[in-house]
Amino acid sequence: MRHRFFCIDSHTCGNPVRVVAGGAPLLPHLPIFERRDLFLRDHDWVRTALMFEPRGHDIMSGVIIYPAHRTDCDFAALFIEVSGCLPMCGAGTMGVSTVVIEEGLVTPKTPGKLAIETPAGRVDVEYKMNGDRVESVRMFNVPSFLHSEGITVDVQGMGPLTVDISYGGNFYAVVEPQANWSGFDGMSASQIVTHSRALREALAEIGKTVVHPEDTRICGVEHVLWCDGPGPNSDGRDAVFYGDKAIDRSPGGTGTSARIAHHHGKGRLKIGQTFRNESLIGTIFEGICEEEVMVGPYRGIRSSIGGWARIIGHNTILVDDDDPLRHGFMIV
Repeated sequence: MRHRFFCIDSHTCGNPVRVVAGGAPLLPHLPIFERRDLFLRDHDWVRTALMFEPRGHDIMSGVIIYPAHRTDCDFAALFIEVSGCLPMCGAGTMGVSTVVIEEGLVTPKTPGKLAIETPAGRVDVEYKMNGDRVESVRMFNVPSFLHSEGITVDVQGMGPLTVDISYGGNFYAVVEPQANWSGFDGMSASQIVTHSRALREALAEIGKTVVHPEDTRICGVEHVLWCDGPGPNSDGRDAVFYGDKAIDRSPGGTGTSARIAHHHGKGRLKIGQTFRNESLIGTIFEGICEEEVMVGPYRGIRSSIGGWARIIGHNTILVDDDDPLRHGFMIV
């Protein structure tokens, strides 16, 4: 049997976003977080087949669109990538927003705005059109917060590193310049990947204690946010590590939210201020610290992240039951 998936491929500021518009498994009409659990239990082969080689690659990410369960949302999004099914993905949100509008897959309740049901909660989007093209997207993210500070671990190949943990839709280990991390100058992407894996291993036990105060299903520290100083057109540069060897080509949507929450939590960024975050390839997300909120016992913020995405192709992908590599593979 051949399983057929109709995908619309796009990228958000350089990071791939494969939108699955047809062929996804039918799931009960439940809140998207519950559908996420069912997908992971019964259909995770769809994620690995579409994200891993030979149909995907090390940094592949995507979104499966479903009807919304919430009546205040236009559609629901299940975020799939090489590392699993994320609660939230900023690049994925910008990419899928561009795709559903330009391809006519969703008719928004309010023109120029989208409300998306994600496993992390409702995410609001505003978009600007230029003719029949979505010129830019601004995502109003879920509440973000600085979770913990001053965690020092010994990282193989680097020595002691002090990190903070911040949440922006996913939990991040935030590494700012210090004695054993001087920034990106002279640092290759492969070195960042090696250091990221070593840091994540060093944080493994601590990560077990990191739990979202309002949803215990969101837990653990799988992402690393390497920070550097400003560039000529930005307030800061970063590299977001995820999966086993992936570095986000965009500045990272949830990563930018986590970084804004981190700066606000440390008193560096006030409500209403902007933070322009630059990726390794020079693309920029414009973040705004919108308002203060409480997330359980944490003083957090809501941020908005502005960026752009472009559609790069239509793709009918086949997964053949007779293919020994039908569910994909990765070389780590």
